[in-house]
Amino acid sequence: MRRSIDDARDDHPVDEERPAVSWMVGLSDDPEASEDGSPRVSLTLEEEGRAGFGIVAQLAPDTARRLRAAMAAALREIGEDPGV
Repeated sequence: MRRSIDDARDDHPVDEERPAVSWMVGLSDDPEASEDGSPRVSLTLEEEGRAGFGIVAQLAPDTARRLRAAMAAALREIGEDPGV
Protein backbone atom coordinates (compact mmCIF):
# COMPACT_ATOMS: atom_id res chain seq x y z
CA MET A 1 0.00 0.00 0.00
CA ARG A 2 1.17 3.48 -0.84
CA ARG A 3 -1.12 6.42 -0.31
CA SER A 4 -0.45 10.11 -0.79
CA ILE A 5 -1.87 12.36 1.94
CA ASP A 6 -0.71 15.83 0.86
CA ASP A 7 1.95 17.52 -1.21
CA ALA A 8 3.06 21.03 -2.14
CA ARG A 9 6.13 23.10 -2.79
CA ASP A 10 7.92 25.24 -0.27
CA ASP A 11 7.19 28.94 0.07
CA HIS A 12 10.49 30.74 -0.41
CA PRO A 13 10.97 32.91 -3.51
CA VAL A 14 12.65 30.98 -6.31
CA ASP A 15 16.18 32.07 -7.12
CA GLU A 16 19.27 30.47 -8.64
CA GLU A 17 20.89 29.72 -5.28
CA ARG A 18 17.87 28.06 -3.66
CA PRO A 19 15.83 25.85 -5.97
CA ALA A 20 12.17 25.24 -5.15
CA VAL A 21 11.60 22.16 -3.01
CA SER A 22 8.52 19.98 -3.09
CA TRP A 23 7.33 17.87 -0.17
CA MET A 24 4.94 14.96 0.08
CA VAL A 25 3.46 13.17 3.08
CA GLY A 26 2.11 9.70 2.54
CA LEU A 27 1.68 6.22 3.93
CA SER A 28 3.68 3.13 3.09
CA ASP A 29 3.61 -0.49 4.15
CA ASP A 30 6.87 -1.27 2.33
CA PRO A 31 8.29 -4.26 4.25
CA GLU A 32 11.81 -2.81 3.87
CA ALA A 33 10.77 0.46 5.59
CA SER A 34 10.61 -1.14 9.04
CA GLU A 35 12.02 -4.15 10.83
CA ASP A 36 8.60 -5.56 11.66
CA GLY A 37 6.81 -4.62 8.42
CA SER A 38 4.48 -2.17 10.17
CA PRO A 39 3.13 0.80 8.15
CA ARG A 40 5.11 4.03 8.13
CA VAL A 41 4.38 7.68 7.50
CA SER A 42 6.63 8.77 4.65
CA LEU A 43 8.00 12.27 4.21
CA THR A 44 9.60 13.03 0.85
CA LEU A 45 11.62 16.15 0.05
CA GLU A 46 12.94 16.76 -3.43
CA GLU A 47 14.01 19.56 -5.68
CA GLU A 48 11.04 20.59 -7.79
CA GLY A 49 11.24 19.00 -11.22
CA ARG A 50 13.54 16.19 -10.06
CA ALA A 51 10.99 13.57 -9.08
CA GLY A 52 12.59 10.35 -7.90
CA PHE A 53 15.81 12.02 -6.73
CA GLY A 54 14.63 13.22 -3.32
CA ILE A 55 15.06 11.98 0.19
CA VAL A 56 12.38 9.76 1.73
CA ALA A 57 12.07 9.41 5.49
CA GLN A 58 10.04 6.42 6.71
CA LEU A 59 8.68 7.52 10.10
CA ALA A 60 7.30 5.25 12.81
CA PRO A 61 4.19 6.66 14.53
CA ASP A 62 6.19 8.00 17.51
CA THR A 63 8.66 9.74 15.19
CA ALA A 64 5.83 11.23 13.10
CA ARG A 65 4.26 12.58 16.30
CA ARG A 66 7.62 14.07 17.32
CA LEU A 67 7.90 15.82 13.94
CA ARG A 68 4.32 17.11 14.31
CA ALA A 69 5.16 18.48 17.79
CA ALA A 70 8.31 20.15 16.46
CA MET A 71 6.35 21.84 13.66
CA ALA A 72 3.74 23.05 16.19
CA ALA A 73 6.49 24.42 18.45
CA ALA A 74 8.10 26.24 15.53
CA LEU A 75 4.75 27.81 14.59
CA ARG A 76 4.22 28.98 18.18
CA GLU A 77 7.74 30.48 18.19
CA ILE A 78 6.87 32.70 15.23
CA GLY A 79 3.57 33.73 16.81
CA GLU A 80 1.30 31.46 14.77
CA ASP A 81 -1.46 29.15 15.97
CA PRO A 82 -0.28 25.56 15.39
CA GLY A 83 -3.84 24.43 14.63
CA VAL A 84 -4.79 20.81 15.11
